[in-house]
Amino acid sequence: MENVPNQSRPKVKKSRALGIALTPKAVKYFEARPYPPGEHGRGRKQNSDYKVRLLEKQRLRAQYDISERQMARAYDRAKKAEGKTGEALVVELERRLDALVLRSGIARTIYQARQMVVHGHIEVNGGKVDKPSFRVRPDDVITVRERSRAKHPFQVAREGGYAGEGETPRYLQVNLKALAFRLDRDPNRKEIPVICDEQLVVEYYAR
Repeated sequence: MENVPNQSRPKVKKSRALGIALTPKAVKYFEARPYPPGEHGRGRKQNSDYKVRLLEKQRLRAQYDISERQMARAYDRAKKAEGKTGEALVVELERRLDALVLRSGIARTIYQARQMVVHGHIEVNGGKVDKPSFRVRPDDVITVRERSRAKHPFQVAREGGYAGEGETPRYLQVNLKALAFRLDRDPNRKEIPVICDEQLVVEYYAR
């Protein structure tokens, strides 16, 4: 069974602590108070190289909502890939099924995307997949299962309610009306909409 990160910490508080908005609802709160929570939040500084690298690793983990164990496994795979390890790490994480369900506009947040997968609403190439960590390959076709399409979240998605203001990443071919998308090719790091200096994450694990 997949390790699930602790979700007890409020998303807004976590967003402020990490310096990134983790949900659309957190954006307005984060923009108003972009410093860490607590009375001393404005004056806090990262006072060591270790803390800077740790924070960057935590920021990347939070954007994909994964456990430390999953992050370390992804890093180990990235080390074996060609090219820069940091870029390979982000690409590795982006190929997760829950991440691509989010990018396609079928889900509003990574948390909702994970739930959709775990609850068995998503198919890959015609077969049900309920593991958020499933690694999607180029030419895989992902669809919402026929029996799930009448549910409210998918009706909202079909009308573009979760698509947001950003463009669909170029590595995806999306048909929201059909609640389906395809991974055309492996993503390039510069196309992936996560906020991270991945070289700091590499330095954290290589220490």
